[in-house]
Amino acid sequence: MSEEHLAEPVDDGGHDAVGEDRRTVVVTGGTSGIGAAVAERFAAAGARVIAAGLDTAGAAGRLPESVRRVEIDLTHARDLEDFIGGVERLDVLVNAAGVIVRGHEYEPEVFAHVVDVNLTGTMRACVASHDLLRRSGGCIVNVASMLSFFGGPRVPAYTASKGGITQLTKALADATGAGDTFDGAFAARLLDGDSPLEAARYAVIAAALTTTGHGAVGPIPTADAVRQAGAA
Repeated sequence: MSEEHLAEPVDDGGHDAVGEDRRTVVVTGGTSGIGAAVAERFAAAGARVIAAGLDTAGAAGRLPESVRRVEIDLTHARDLEDFIGGVERLDVLVNAAGVIVRGHEYEPEVFAHVVDVNLTGTMRACVASHDLLRRSGGCIVNVASMLSFFGGPRVPAYTASKGGITQLTKALADATGAGDTFDGAFAARLLDGDSPLEAARYAVIAAALTTTGHGAVGPIPTADAVRQAGAA
């Protein structure tokens, strides 16, 4: 599977045809960590990339100049909605924003903050992106964690939030299959990468596997399917 697939123009059945324009990718948490690696990888594949996150000034040295950086706090719902609403076109949403506060997550305030950023922030971004993704036939890649599947005794909030992302992704996929409010826009994807660079690579491949440009959505690719496509 070629990563350059993400740079190709989309035939969207007559809705705001983009001609020779590149695909547009928004990466939440795109100014650091896995998110920054994802943004860089998509940019290298030829996509138009918007990295949304904190410390955009500090990200200047980490991201290519072609990547647009937007300061955004996912806990501020209105700011997120305004940001997404200002994006003219969206083909791929990667939810990579996340925080972890080791040793303090049993404190209720800390627990609530971690869940608000990691899980509720992901849901906010998915909902805000609905109309744009439906129009383009795009997809979502949700970044989970190994702790989605087993406990992390020092990070209960992070564990709960990433487990929640796994189930949220399944719920959005089921909603897609049911043809209700989320319809074909929510090709919600679960990504479980091994390292920032590998996670970035898998994010591009997963999106390439599932972005059709016609509003159609295939089955959610498993981690093994993504890795096999990457090895091809």
